[in-house]
Parts: sequence; C-alpha cells; structure tokens
Amino acid sequence: MTIAVAIAVAVAVALSAFVAYVAVRNELRGEVDRALEEQRLIPPPQTQGGPRFGRGGFGRLPARFGGPTPYIQLIDPGNGVEVRGSEAVAMPVQDRARDVAAGVADRYFDDVTVGGTHVRVLTVPLEGGFAVQFGRSLEPADAVLSRLRLILVLVVLGGVALAVALGRLVSRNVVAPIAEVSDAARHIAQTEDLGRRIKVETQDEIGELAEHFNAMMDTLERSVAAQRQLVADASHELRTPITSLRTNIEVLAESEALPPDERARLLQDVEEQTTELGMLVADLIELARGDEPRRESEDVRLDALVREALTRARRHAPGIVFDAVLEPAVLDGTRERLARAVNNLLDNAAKHSPPGGVVHVTAGPSGVTVRDHGTGVAEEDLPYLFDRFYRGASSRGRPGSGLGLAIVRQVAEQHGGTVRASNTPTGGAEFTLELPASTPTGEPEPTPSSSLWRT
Repeated sequence: MTIAVAIAVAVAVALSAFVAYVAVRNELRGEVDRALEEQRLIPPPQTQGGPRFGRGGFGRLPARFGGPTPYIQLIDPGNGVEVRGSEAVAMPVQDRARDVAAGVADRYFDDVTVGGTHVRVLTVPLEGGFAVQFGRSLEPADAVLSRLRLILVLVVLGGVALAVALGRLVSRNVVAPIAEVSDAARHIAQTEDLGRRIKVETQDEIGELAEHFNAMMDTLERSVAAQRQLVADASHELRTPITSLRTNIEVLAESEALPPDERARLLQDVEEQTTELGMLVADLIELARGDEPRRESEDVRLDALVREALTRARRHAPGIVFDAVLEPAVLDGTRERLARAVNNLLDNAAKHSPPGGVVHVTAGPSGVTVRDHGTGVAEEDLPYLFDRFYRGASSRGRPGSGLGLAIVRQVAEQHGGTVRASNTPTGGAEFTLELPASTPTGEPEPTPSSSLWRT
C-alpha cells in the first residue's frame, strides 16, 4: 500500500511539475519571441547607397518590450554580413538564412550560440534581396528555468517522501486490525484458546471483518462446547450399559455352573443390552451428524414424508391406532433428517400410549402435530424435554436413549423451525413441529372438505 501510494503521488507530482515547467518555459521564450517580433516591426534601414548596405539603423525598443536588441545583422544573398547591434559579434549564418535573403524561404526562429551565449534569433526578409537577423539572449530565461528545474525536482522528491510517510502511517492504521485478526488466529491455532476476541473500534470494512471474526469464534466456541458436552454425556450414558453388558458376559463365561434357565435369562439380557447399546450409538451418530451444516437440500413433500412415516409406525407398533390428516405441503430441506424427526415423534407417541390407544397426526404448511392419549408429561419436565439424554419421570423404566426428542429439536432448528410440547386438557401430550412449509405451486389451498387426505 505504501509503495502504491508513493508511485501514485510520484506520477501525479512529476506530471504536474512537467506541465508547470513546460508552461513557464513557453512563457519565458514567448516573451523573447514577442520582443523580437516588436523589433521586426520597427522600420528597416535604407539598404541603397552607403559603402555596403547603407547607413540606416534600427530603432530602439522601449523598455516595456524588452529594451534594445543586442544582436542585429544584415545578410545579402552573396554571403555578406554586416553587424548592426550593440553586441559587435557576428551570429552564425545558416543556409536557411541565405534562402530567406534570396526570397526562397520564409521567416523563422532559431536557437544559436554566440560567443558562448545562448541566443534566440529571428530571421526575416528585407526588400531588395536582403535578410535581417535579430537576436536576444536566452541566458536569463535559462537561469530561471534551471532554478525552476531544481525546485520542481525537490518538490517531486519531497512529495514522494511525504507520500511514503503518510502512506506508511495510513497503511499501518489500516493493516493494524487485519494484523490483529491474524495474530488472534495464530494464537488460537497455537493454544486452542477459543476465548480470544478482537475489539471492534470502527464501523468500516475492517470493523465488519472483526465483527464477523468474533461471531465466527462465538459459533465455534459454542460448537466445541456442545461437542464436549455431547462426549461427556455420551460417556456417562454408555458407561452403564457397557458395565452391565460386561458383567453379564463375565457371568456367562462361567456358564457351566449356571442353571439352564438362568443362562437363558442372561443371554436374553445380553441381547437386549446389545440392542439398546446399538440404538444409543446410532442416536449419538445421528446427533453428531446433525451439528454439520446442511450440504444438500431439496423440495420435500411433507405430507408424503409423513405418510411414509405412518406406514413405518404402524408396522413397528401394530397395537396403536394412528389417525392422520394430511394437507399438501412442501419445504426446502433434507429429506433423511426430516424423516428421522417425524419417526422419532411417532415412536415417542406410540411408546407413551396405552395398548389400543389412538395417536392423532396432522401435517400441512404449518408443520407436523402428533398427539397421544397417554399419561402426559410432568410440568417440571416440559422445559427439559428436548435436552440431550434427558428422560422424564414417565420415561424412566422404558427403553430408550433420551436422544430422540433432542434430535427432533436439532432437525427443527436446522430447517428454520421450532418444536414444542404441551399437555392436552383431555389427557396425553401434544408435540408440534413447526416448519417453514408452504402449499405446493399449482395446487389449491386445502379445505376441510376437499383437499385433505385422511388415513
């Protein structure tokens, strides 16, 4: 940034200095040219008679036009030269000047050196086949231009130096927050300390970067904390079935001393514990997968998904009656995850329903509602019902991992929805999974009489 600023300023200052120098040079030389033109307008001398060109002279220029012209000389076509100016020094005669005297060339300006002096010369024709040259020194103008060049060079160098200093100061202030972000990232990579934050002091793009970095660290810290809590909870929940399973296996290792009926009971316990352990591991994997960001999504027909889940639920719980009202609905989401959430709600309702009980299910643009007619949920358990590994009083003693409803809440949040539980006045619990669904395009709004599927 500093180099870029210095180059930009150097180019701008150098260009300005060049334009200023050219303008001053043209003005100074223009004044000399105007003085020579004024001298030309003074009546020329008589060129007839006299020893060579006559004795006439050229008038003196007033001071406002630059004063007397020091270099004047007459030229004839035969290479004759006669000096008429105050400086008794002949100026070099070029072939072009003789062409002017001969009438074959027009007037022109030229720069020559006369006795070491830089002179500006105007050559014009005279009547009678002669030419006259007027010359004025350019030394004063050259001196001014020399000093101007020095000044402009110093200005350019000073401007570049100032640009470097200011660019360095500005770039340091601009880069400082970025360097702080880099330092924070390096610190986190080396120490794994996720508590490091950046102080936001500005409202510009750098301040926005700092805010996004802090937000990213907050999300990462919450994610890591959730993972650690999941590992801790999983370790606690796995310890009991693993210990029980190991104890039963150790007892079975001495099966020769056990009665057949006791050995059969232990084998059944081992099988049940293995199944429960497998379910717990599967739920843990599902819960861990749910923390990953959604990668693939599609338009999911919620009513069709619930209809498939009902078919599965009737197969797994043949003693329960599932009554469903399905309205056409579609949402953007992950079909597999949504199906898992609906299955968990149906399994939970079937688990807490009495034999032959009825589970009412509704699905549509507002989401999915599942209502059972069991004993309901204790009021003190309602705030914690969707926490990981939490099991209410009515669930203790029943098989399960305590992760099913936690998965439901996770799926709901991933799809921009919510889930809640409540007790109904007539008994039982009602779970509502609200999702941002809508009526499919091209289908009429559902009405109670014509657009509902009842199963």
